[in-house]
Amino acid sequence: MRDICAAASAPQGSFTNHFRSKEAFAGEVLDRYFDYLKELVAQALKDETLTPRERLKRYLDVITGKLERDGWRIGCLIGDLSLEASSQSQRLRKRLDSIFHKWRAPFASCIAAAQADGEVDSRFDATDLAEFLLASWEGAILRMKVERRPAALERFKTIVFETVFKKPGTPDLGTRRVSRRSAKRGANEGRARQALRGKSKRR
Repeated sequence: MRDICAAASAPQGSFTNHFRSKEAFAGEVLDRYFDYLKELVAQALKDETLTPRERLKRYLDVITGKLERDGWRIGCLIGDLSLEASSQSQRLRKRLDSIFHKWRAPFASCIAAAQADGEVDSRFDATDLAEFLLASWEGAILRMKVERRPAALERFKTIVFETVFKKPGTPDLGTRRVSRRSAKRGANEGRARQALRGKSKRR
């Protein structure tokens, strides 16, 4: 608290009079952070130039860019406080739970739109998929902080859009890789047969 007051050139007494507890201060910081995050969500998920599925990708790419500018050292305050404070403060735990519910709502709407357009499989409830997406993304961010590199984020994005959010009717990534290998092998075999026929004619 002393460091915060010093950075703001504010008397510590003014700080303690304004915030009745550390919980109250943390709650205010959390609310301001969530307001900022909601703006990023809206920018990505309300972009009508993209399809709903593309908007989901766009959001993850926007966050990845911001994490890169921080050198992969700073993650998401919501995820960090969920780990550090939810077991110690009932007040913050309830606030975090409320934030997660509000956070997933626009994602659920976007996923439902993607399902209606046939971009995402409709077997699962859109709200459940939104919960899965955000919870898993937070896990990838935590892993990123440990590794100080984007591998966990890129791995998550690749896998989630090739499985859970894969367009119905498109082949699996593994199938496409096998198909490419088969095509390459077939082309090599074709060239080999042509070479053998050429040698036979010369004889």
